[in-house]
Amino acid sequence: MVRHKIKDFSELWKSIPWKKLRKNLFRLQRRLFKAIQAEDTRRARNLQKLILKSKAARLLAVRQISQLNAGKKTAGVDGIKFLNFKQRFALAEKLLEAHDWKHSKLREIPIPKKDGTTRTLKVPTMADRAWQCLVKYALEPAHEAVFHERSYGFRPGRSAHDAQKFLFSNLNRQGRGYRKRILELDIEKCFDRINHTSIMDKVIAPKSIKLGLWRCLKSGVNPEFPEQGTPQGGVVSPLLANIALDGIENIHKSVRYADDMVLILKPEDDESKILKDIKEFLAERGLKVKESKTKLVKSTEGFDFLGWHFKVKSNGSFRCVPSEDNYKAFRKKVKDIVNCSNYGAKVKAYKLAPLVRGWRNYHRYCYMDGSRFSLWRLNNRTFKVFNKEKKLSRHTATELVKKAFPAIPYKENRHVLVKGVKSPYDGDLVYWSQRNSKLYEGTTSKCLKKQHHSCGCCGLKLTSEERVHLHHIDGNHNNWKLKNLIAVHESCHDYIHMGKTEKV
Repeated sequence: MVRHKIKDFSELWKSIPWKKLRKNLFRLQRRLFKAIQAEDTRRARNLQKLILKSKAARLLAVRQISQLNAGKKTAGVDGIKFLNFKQRFALAEKLLEAHDWKHSKLREIPIPKKDGTTRTLKVPTMADRAWQCLVKYALEPAHEAVFHERSYGFRPGRSAHDAQKFLFSNLNRQGRGYRKRILELDIEKCFDRINHTSIMDKVIAPKSIKLGLWRCLKSGVNPEFPEQGTPQGGVVSPLLANIALDGIENIHKSVRYADDMVLILKPEDDESKILKDIKEFLAERGLKVKESKTKLVKSTEGFDFLGWHFKVKSNGSFRCVPSEDNYKAFRKKVKDIVNCSNYGAKVKAYKLAPLVRGWRNYHRYCYMDGSRFSLWRLNNRTFKVFNKEKKLSRHTATELVKKAFPAIPYKENRHVLVKGVKSPYDGDLVYWSQRNSKLYEGTTSKCLKKQHHSCGCCGLKLTSEERVHLHHIDGNHNNWKLKNLIAVHESCHDYIHMGKTEKV
């Protein structure tokens, strides 16, 4: 009897009209974005309350944390790391009490850092993560309307590649980058030291949401610093950090990605005054500059930022390559897989392919010529290991190495910078869907253009809010012909493989 009930709930979950729910939520978020732009605070707060009560937002929040997020199987202090379909509906109903939400304690996971210290990842329960996701739906559009255009970290429609392109535009030969200096800035324990009051003062939300956020911040507090810190591991934490740091970009021409920041100085700029203004800005928020990692360098000396090494060459041209630390960390991961004796060459190739593809995709706008960044040495080493297996011939080992190291095209400095203060919540679906197709290469880009930038399953525009997957129509994942592929949302792809497409 119980089995039949669970099965009924699974069918009910799969039959939810997700396309309609996403449209309903986006319509509310778009209205909220425009209300803030028009400085209509009263209307904006009413819309935020409406989002919090919305059935569409509640169901989408539950789906996001239980089905789509990368950490969907990470348990909180209650030990729950999976929700069946009945529990998902129950959680969606429980979110009706979002205006008076009580947070559970956080599960602490120590993570070692490369400098020898450790940082603590504080993981909320599944229910708390769903609440945070719901609140994020109500907060993000409001703050996207006021965020600075040169803030690129943890924001919809923006990425590290935009920060990379901004630096190229300001340090290339046309920007006379050889004359400029770079002030590298690191904020000491940013997530652990942000003052709670400074966050609450800047949050655009009704009192019920602010009270819930206050409880959220207090649930992950360090006893030594009861008035500071946002829990790293929460869904809403990056947004709160952006809210607290927004405005630092106005001090001087700079680019910020979350708590990482570089400032571009001309010869006549006074670096001591700029640094003083930044320290005063951070002090108001309970933060301070980490002196050991803050330094001023000439653009011709080069500097590291977001896993890349930027440098202006002696002839004035700009060059960006993977940083030394980034390359070493990647090489270590590859060697750990290749030298592991627990499994054979086929499994190693299967494990290496997504790792190599992800690394090459991240650096696809860098200069990647030469044996080092083309990974020739790693290729050669992997071939030697694979070729030692008795069941493999020289030919089959070569084929497996090709699968393990997929070729990704790269175009140096060719990324298109996001336009001004544009946001996915502004409703310009044509701009965002066409921009999204440019973020992909090869077959995925061709499929997006063929489908007019719309999902092949639900029909909605493929904007940057959700990753694009390629679905093989005949189920044969070795058949990569264009007529056998359709571009779909990640969530739509999940439903296709559940045996039932989304109900429109």
